[in-house]
Amino acid sequence: MDTFMSQALALAEQACLVCPPNPAVGCVLVRADGQVIGQGHTQATGQAHAEVMALRDAAARGHATQGATAYVTLEPCAHQGRTGPCADALIAAGVQRVVAALQDPNPRVAGQGFDRLRAAGIEVVVGPGAEASRELNIGFFSRMTRQRPWVRPWVRLKVVASLDGRTALPSGVSQWITSDAARADGHAWRARAGAVLTGIGTVLRDNPRLDVRLAGIARQPMLVIVDSRLRTPLDARLWDVPQRRVCIACAGADAARERAVRGRGADVLPLPGADGQVELPALLAELARREVNELHVEAGAQLNAALWRAGLVDELLLYQAPLLLGEGPGLATLGPFTELAQGVRLEYQTVGRVGPDLRIVARVNA
Repeated sequence: MDTFMSQALALAEQACLVCPPNPAVGCVLVRADGQVIGQGHTQATGQAHAEVMALRDAAARGHATQGATAYVTLEPCAHQGRTGPCADALIAAGVQRVVAALQDPNPRVAGQGFDRLRAAGIEVVVGPGAEASRELNIGFFSRMTRQRPWVRPWVRLKVVASLDGRTALPSGVSQWITSDAARADGHAWRARAGAVLTGIGTVLRDNPRLDVRLAGIARQPMLVIVDSRLRTPLDARLWDVPQRRVCIACAGADAARERAVRGRGADVLPLPGADGQVELPALLAELARREVNELHVEAGAQLNAALWRAGLVDELLLYQAPLLLGEGPGLATLGPFTELAQGVRLEYQTVGRVGPDLRIVARVNA
């Protein structure tokens, strides 16, 4: 892969924590003699995209951009959204060549940015860094390309377990199975999500905040609670996170309780399913409509299993401690199976150490 595209991808990775629901994009501007004259990545929603940030950086450094090559990790947009078209900005700046990792799957772009650049006489090369760029934006691609009726985000299910697969003691005590390093790493995965999903069982048992506690990270993903009967306590710690949206999906509740929950600032979504529980596919479709690209699940065995059984999990993020607990709840209450073929087959993506613990990322076989 070209060194300049690698630099652009590194910038895009930085954008993952600040730019949702926009895709994470990086851009590097290079002069004809090979000197980098500007770089940048997509900012928070409503702020500048990567190409504009790179052009601003070049101007701040006193560099002219006429005849430059732009290395960008996704097709420059060609529509007026929250910001202006990036393709037009590159044309106006006199950029001569654009090297892009891949085409934007958003139907509002979908090749139109490339067409506009070529019509202006700019050479366009597509392909370098495509796999890495798609991986950084796997949730965005999921939301843009999955077919109806159940358009949905990329669903990442995070689990912390002992070496023998237990997520807590029989009493429910689980703090802390893994190390400080693993917990900090988990916060980084939380931070890149558009929303964090949990269940009422976890809320009642652990009273968690489920926020992002990382230095320099201001954006808090929306918290989504699956709570069929609206039992979320009005004094729970989850309400103590400033400027975070809370959405509670329920199957039905009395009007007074719903008013009380809304009074705490929550958005209540009545999504009753045939079994009296929340209809999970409908919930994920609604989250996609709200521009959630990646849904980060931190729940108990029951909700985990419901997501697995509904075919709604794409990826497992498992932190495994070198600890044996014997009895206790597992990852998900699946089964009982009578044949091995009934199990959920996954494929390892990465396996590595985080402090003393293992971090395993595995994906469901399509």
